[in-house]
Amino acid sequence: QVQLVESGGGLVQAGGSLRLSCAPSGRTLSNVPMGWFRQAPGKEREFVAGIGSSTAYADSVKGRFTISRDDAKNTVYLQMNSLKPEDTAVYYCAAARFLLGPQALSTPNHYDYWGQGTQVTVSS
Repeated sequence: QVQLVESGGGLVQAGGSLRLSCAPSGRTLSNVPMGWFRQAPGKEREFVAGIGSSTAYADSVKGRFTISRDDAKNTVYLQMNSLKPEDTAVYYCAAARFLLGPQALSTPNHYDYWGQGTQVTVSS
């Protein structure tokens, strides 16, 4: 069983930056699709960014967030710049066992493994 561990969340002022990290424990996940999702209180979980053979972003974060991976470190990152209060949520990392096309990256049901989440709070 693969466990994903997120880190890097915290409290930041609007306009600030954070970098989230996600690494699997127990095994290596090289070249598998990875994604970041978030869930704010009272709202459904939503797609933020994904990386497979290409990258995909939610419209709300395009130009502000960047997803990347370092296979040597077996880690996926989410660099978040120009943060807004509406970015406040629990952020979850996810991994898929099979290749996903660009559109499929945004669908939670296509992912097989999930982390426990890390809280990101952006103050105004």
